[in-house]
Amino acid sequence: MLEINENHSYPFNDVLFTFALASEAAEVFKDHTALITGIGKVNAAYELTKAIQTHKPALIVNLGSAGSTHFKKGDVVCCTKFVQRDMDVRGLGFALYETPLSGLPPVLEYGLEMNGLPIGICGTGDSFEMQHAETIYDVVDMESYALAMIAMKENIPFLCLKYISDGADDNAAEDWTVQVHKAAVAYGSILKLSKEDFTEN
Repeated sequence: MLEINENHSYPFNDVLFTFALASEAAEVFKDHTALITGIGKVNAAYELTKAIQTHKPALIVNLGSAGSTHFKKGDVVCCTKFVQRDMDVRGLGFALYETPLSGLPPVLEYGLEMNGLPIGICGTGDSFEMQHAETIYDVVDMESYALAMIAMKENIPFLCLKYISDGADDNAAEDWTVQVHKAAVAYGSILKLSKEDFTEN
């Protein structure tokens, strides 16, 4: 049973775990329903939409690596708000990050809080951000906004946990390659999967 907080727990068989890359899942999730979407919002949206029709999950869980100048490397952050950080149509009078005519606010609030984890706001965009400045988001990734929006539209509960692998700065690329393999081990521990599955060699 995946226990998120006092009000939300789900049998593992009803949970769809999503990752951008197989390296973020490693062998930890081999006995669970795991979806590898590929990198970026379009891939994430396409693969999740197909998977929902096939698996009909009771809960969607997005796990992966992310950058942050606010949290430190190795932290696992629960993101409950999402921003499409590369959406900028201010030239037509819309707010920064607002998708025109979508009916959605610039900050999408859709995500469960998990006991014991810090809360973050995830900025999603189709770029690997290496010069992050202070904005309305404090975590940076490339898929979560699309996943959260689809989960919301399909009325499926959504949990998003991000392992901070880099500082979204000039060292981000090097840090990511070193840290990304540690994400699956951290998630296995937090989600209380079988210890035999996630013992680090």
